[in-house]
Amino acid sequence: MANAKQDMGTGSIKKLMVSMAVPALVAQVINLLYNIVDRIYIGHIPEIGGLALTGVGLFTPILMLITAFAMLAGAGGAPLAAIAMGRGDKEHGQKIIGNCFMVLLLLAVVLTVLFYVYIPDLIRLFGGSENTVPYGTTYGRIYVLGCVFVLIVMGMNPFITTQGFARISMLTTVIGAVINIVLDPIFIFVLKLGVAGAAIATVLSQAVSAVWIMRFLTGPQPVLRLRPANMRLQRNVILPCLGLGLSSFVMVSTESILSICFTSSLARFGGDVAVGAMTVLTSINQLVTMPLNGICQGGQPLISYNYGARKLDRVKEAFFCQFTVCVAYTTAFWLLILLIPNFFASIFTGDQALVSYAAWAMRIFLAGCFSIGFQMSCQQSFMALGQAKICLFMACLRKLILLIPLIFILPNFFQNKAMAVFLAEPVSDILAATVTTISFFIFFRKLMKQKS
Repeated sequence: MANAKQDMGTGSIKKLMVSMAVPALVAQVINLLYNIVDRIYIGHIPEIGGLALTGVGLFTPILMLITAFAMLAGAGGAPLAAIAMGRGDKEHGQKIIGNCFMVLLLLAVVLTVLFYVYIPDLIRLFGGSENTVPYGTTYGRIYVLGCVFVLIVMGMNPFITTQGFARISMLTTVIGAVINIVLDPIFIFVLKLGVAGAAIATVLSQAVSAVWIMRFLTGPQPVLRLRPANMRLQRNVILPCLGLGLSSFVMVSTESILSICFTSSLARFGGDVAVGAMTVLTSINQLVTMPLNGICQGGQPLISYNYGARKLDRVKEAFFCQFTVCVAYTTAFWLLILLIPNFFASIFTGDQALVSYAAWAMRIFLAGCFSIGFQMSCQQSFMALGQAKICLFMACLRKLILLIPLIFILPNFFQNKAMAVFLAEPVSDILAATVTTISFFIFFRKLMKQKS
């Protein structure tokens, strides 16, 4: 780790960005493939595949909420740990890791009990019927019994990345995904456990990944290690982490609310074909955001470390490298969407009526996707610099303040109300990106002056 630490403070920013961003991107692609394959297996269970897939799908909002709680500690603590490492304050960095780990354990206990008891009621609330609730409940209750493993994987893996071990972080995802893909058909079809088998396979794969993480963070390689002595919760240590992580928590937890708002409005104004098109558009939108997450995961440790080390020129270089790549990618993707929307729609469905409708909707829904590069690069840099309050505001701005209200407001001003619902996305994207980018450059200049 000594070499990695020295590299973050002295090595080529561009080379470091590539070496840290590529593994993060590979991990996200593998994780996305794992989710797709997992659903394919469930959907092909003889006789009950359709109902089983629907039931498990209704558990998704709960799964996202568990992920959000993991990010509350992990996404908040990792940048602050990197800043402490950059300052040479190893003791405080290790307290951050220990405190965040303890919070994850406490959250695991609370979430496991609550969700295990109330999963049937929640699945009914999300739209489950008597035919699908049993499958969602079976899968969900087994999944939440392994909730502690999910929280450790999602919450502690950022502490590996932020210390410069991007490949180790990538392997955490790869190991879990490969094990799950291998175990799924064995438990589902060979042992004939059905939905329960899928859940067991997922829990076991997460357990192996959790053990992998724990062995690494308690081993000799990291500078900041996980030690029992640092797990006693201290307000001055954990509260800044939770404050910074609150923006990530809001971003992830509001996705389920957002999905409900879109589908309910489109079902009302456009019927089944509009709801189906929204599924296609959401999948394509992941192709935009997923690479950006990988790029920003590569840039965050560099920005945080050099900010803590007072190396302002390297902070600026790391940010502008990240900013340029993010904006270039989203601009290129935006141009492709405008030129060949039918091609993208046909990747996800063979239904020509749906392809035609989705292609039309795509040009509206993703008309502002070029601005997402501005939004994400600046928002993630706020987080890398430890700016908790502004991170929280920017996270709320796009979804809660702009997008959700616009979904219900815009149809009042257009004759084609389904089009108005789709239009809410680019309007909120462009407005949020404008505010975030201007705010970042103003605050960035002030922060640089404060540190100099």
